[in-house]
Amino acid sequence: MSDAYDEAHEDGGIGNHGGDALAGHDESTEYDNERTFAALPPAHGRGFAETWWGQAWLKALEDTALDLQQLKAGRRLARAGSVGAVSVRPGRITAVVQGKDRTPHRSDVLLQELSDDEWDRFLGMAVERAGHIAALLDREMPPHLVEDAAAAGVDLLPGIGDLEPECDCEAWDHCGHTAALCYQMARLLDQDPFVLLLMRGRGERELLDELQVRSIAQQGGASIPQQEAPEAAQEGVDAAEAYADGAVLPPLPEPPALPAEPGLPPSLDTEVEPAPGVDVSALEFLATRAAAEAHRLLAEALAPGHQEQPAEPGLTLGEDAVRLAAASPETAIADRLANASGRDRDGLARAVRAWGYGGRAALVVLEDDWALEADSLARARAALEAAWEEGERPTLRAARNRWTVAGADAQLRHGHDGRWWPYRKERGRWVPAGPAAHDPATALAVVTAGE
Repeated sequence: MSDAYDEAHEDGGIGNHGGDALAGHDESTEYDNERTFAALPPAHGRGFAETWWGQAWLKALEDTALDLQQLKAGRRLARAGSVGAVSVRPGRITAVVQGKDRTPHRSDVLLQELSDDEWDRFLGMAVERAGHIAALLDREMPPHLVEDAAAAGVDLLPGIGDLEPECDCEAWDHCGHTAALCYQMARLLDQDPFVLLLMRGRGERELLDELQVRSIAQQGGASIPQQEAPEAAQEGVDAAEAYADGAVLPPLPEPPALPAEPGLPPSLDTEVEPAPGVDVSALEFLATRAAAEAHRLLAEALAPGHQEQPAEPGLTLGEDAVRLAAASPETAIADRLANASGRDRDGLARAVRAWGYGGRAALVVLEDDWALEADSLARARAALEAAWEEGERPTLRAARNRWTVAGADAQLRHGHDGRWWPYRKERGRWVPAGPAAHDPATALAVVTAGE
């Protein structure tokens, strides 16, 4: 076929044994600690991973890869059936992957093997829980097996940075070829989690033999005469002592540091047509904004004195639409947000402008007006009197909480919190001109400076 194919075949990594690993046939050949799976058919119209552990494998790939375009290229290659037979050995998977131009490339993905000590702990845990062995024999990997292994200090599933690529195309990160191999591997893992254990260093037969030896030894230990048996289990702990011990527990660990930026939401580019009525662009926009809002809320929660601040009420539908529109979505999404909030495009633009100057408080001042109560009105007039020297104060005409400068396209609006918001008339409409100020003269100067 090619030099790349010959090299991989000589290394024991590539073969062509026929059959379909997803159809339950004789899908692989196994020689001690190596299994070779025949090339899988194209994966049109289906996801690459249906099991939770297969999806965890793909998450490790997608969290590790730096170039999302290479991941997309890898999905296309895997979906088109461009990945040849896959060889699985301890610490490595190998296949020949044909690129978009049909050039074959030997691609490898490396995963660190478990140490002998880690295998000892894993086997010791598994032999004590017969359900774990039964699940593996049923080609399943229940979450509690992985959780129990983690509790024993053994990470079975890969995490971020654990899947290391090697490809003769000489890409420095995951290229389309190694990504395609990983996507194909997810299909194999779906059918047989023992493949993952082989990558971690032990084949199925070797594992089962070791588990059987340990199981027999454990059963033999149960027949030890009573006088030689281990010390009897304790009868329990006094409740008063247990309660008293709670006062000397160590303090909770410090919360993790705030990430430098919001996380990236998962890609929705599955290359499968969305269901009718599903707007993929809108979903991607919402996912991105949700990540940004979560990052903002976390930053506030970690700020000193946050616990002493009153909880803010949730946003209304109209307010939340403005918050989302402030992220400058594409036109179609902005139109939907305007319609959902009961505004036209111009009204939404003014609302977004206000939101940028002061969030919810600025939006209320833009869209509502109200008559000031007597004490608030007195304080507002006193602030206006004190803001300018005698003879310098502009002529202001009051209407409810709004003071308009006579003969000028400038206005001050008084907020519920006593601050002053500057407004300017543009194309016949009053629009926010800047952030609020406690001093009315300072607020009005913002309008004057912009003229």
